[in-house]
Amino acid sequence: MLPFFLEVGAEEIPDWMIPAALEQLGKDFQAVLDGHKLGGTVTRTDGTGRRLVLWADGLIVRQADSEEIVSGPPKGANPKAVEGFAKKNGVSVDDLQVETTAKGEYFTFRRQVAGRATGELLAELLPDLIQKLNFPKSMFWTGKGGPKFIRPIRWIVALLGDDVVGFELAGVTSGRETFGHRRLGSRAAIPVTIAGYESALEENFVIVPSAARRAKIEREIQALGAVQADAKLLETLTFITEYPAAILGGFDASYLTLPKEVLTMVMRFHQKYFAVSAADGSLAPNFIAVMNIPSDPEGHVVRGNERVLRARFNDARFFYDIDQKRTLTDRVADLANVTFQAKIGSYLEKTTRMVALAQELGGEDAAAAAYLAKADLTTEMVKEFTDLQGIIGGLYIAAQGGKAEVAKAVYEHYKPLSMEDSIPSTATGQALALADKIDTLRSCFAVDMIPTGSKDPFALRRAAQGVVKILMEGELTPSLRELCAGDAKLEEFFVERLKHYFREVKGAAYDEIAAVLAVGWADVKDALARLDAVTAVRPTPNFEPVAAAFKRIKNILTQAGTLPEGAPDASLFNEAESGVAAAAEQAAIKDGGYAAQLERIAGLRPAIDHFFDEVLVNDPDPVVRDNRLRLLNQLITEFSSIADFSEIVTKSL
Repeated sequence: MLPFFLEVGAEEIPDWMIPAALEQLGKDFQAVLDGHKLGGTVTRTDGTGRRLVLWADGLIVRQADSEEIVSGPPKGANPKAVEGFAKKNGVSVDDLQVETTAKGEYFTFRRQVAGRATGELLAELLPDLIQKLNFPKSMFWTGKGGPKFIRPIRWIVALLGDDVVGFELAGVTSGRETFGHRRLGSRAAIPVTIAGYESALEENFVIVPSAARRAKIEREIQALGAVQADAKLLETLTFITEYPAAILGGFDASYLTLPKEVLTMVMRFHQKYFAVSAADGSLAPNFIAVMNIPSDPEGHVVRGNERVLRARFNDARFFYDIDQKRTLTDRVADLANVTFQAKIGSYLEKTTRMVALAQELGGEDAAAAAYLAKADLTTEMVKEFTDLQGIIGGLYIAAQGGKAEVAKAVYEHYKPLSMEDSIPSTATGQALALADKIDTLRSCFAVDMIPTGSKDPFALRRAAQGVVKILMEGELTPSLRELCAGDAKLEEFFVERLKHYFREVKGAAYDEIAAVLAVGWADVKDALARLDAVTAVRPTPNFEPVAAAFKRIKNILTQAGTLPEGAPDASLFNEAESGVAAAAEQAAIKDGGYAAQLERIAGLRPAIDHFFDEVLVNDPDPVVRDNRLRLLNQLITEFSSIADFSEIVTKSL
């Protein structure tokens, strides 16, 4: 058994592309091992901005020999065809066998196939494997139609045990030599073995394990100050450095008169700096940068970073001062010149629709917030820092003496940005966020801009998921169906988002979700309460047998076709029917919430079991038969208000 190692060295790969590329590299190489029966398992992938690395273990030296069955003409074919098949395979007709297949009897030839050396196979397969890594954009290096990769490939290390797996890609020949840190490592190529690879690179100022680089950054920034958490920035710095080291810089405290959100965005967005908190939780006049060298003994790097940040802060102050010369209210009319979407219209038109919807959902404050919500799109600050839209609007409303409730609603109205993000903290903010997202969805669906496959340029799935999260966790209780305004495709879209929320956030089983949504979904909080009840009661011993019984009842009613109208006649009941009817009357009590109701429904099991043991529903007497169908229909109707039990997957019926 042999270990395998692959390193693809390149010019700097964009940091955000690296994790996905490493994941694909591992999956694709494992598929190669499995598909060609080479044994072995991918044990790890990792990398930096200049290298993608893969380790595998347990590869066999050579494929096992195998036997291949070559199918020929059918048994009744012309003898000439049979002779031609034999000649083509280098054998005589006597060497052929007749084998029976699903399509009939055919002449076949069993050919022995010698296994190939693993190194030889990998040399053929690796160039294609590397080129098939998916990047948002790739570049051609030897002319259009030639090999492509996200950045120029500079070196390739490919080792099977102690031997090089030799191949060529984009003019680069694989070998056993890598390269260290661009500035601090050896200028010469560094020969490596699989076992000594990481230590050899660390001697040349490259920490290969991304987890080790991340831990080093976290450890050093925490030692320098109270850093404001920023997981995305930490991930970025992990993959743009090979030997990270943190440094502390400062800036003039006069800049703290600017909103902290602006200062933090400048530090993170433009410079990739961490903001630092003071003891009281406010923003401190400091930043923490991460270098790609071990130290800055003369302070040159710190001073350079401070100088650049000072210029950026001066720009931000200029934008802020310019913006304050006009109120947001004065800017609303300018939205007529800002296109929301070419087929839909301007942001001013969107604002008008949002005001009406926000008024309906949250009253006067929500309507006032909707009127101003998009005005910050015309500010210099948002033009420079698009991620601050909404936030800047809220800050400017507060700075210009606006109502605090309105300012907070505008500040938070893009929330939630993900399923992990929080919803707006006030009912007014929730109403505004709903108005914004619902208007976007209605408008886009109205012009048939509906997400297909992975394409979703207007982030409509995220908008719909945000609506679901706000309705689930917020104070407002509008009907989701009514918010869809009669658009059947939008309703279907929201049902899928509800399924996603129930599955990914609540961890519910698919059949439980289907059972609950089949009964109703317009009141999402009610749907959640019913789902929680089903999830809680399902493990009890009677639940699934009763669900199976209800599925049986539904099948009987479906097969019966048109059902007789009216309530069943109790005077026609036998003992088993009377028992079911009496038990159902007790189970129909609504006290105690959905879980208690479900437990009572599950308690119907003995009576239902006895009914099916003793009663023939399709009685020869049509009067008796119809009465029994009425009884079963009454059971289904009465006890399907929480969930459609026929959707529950049971072990047996």
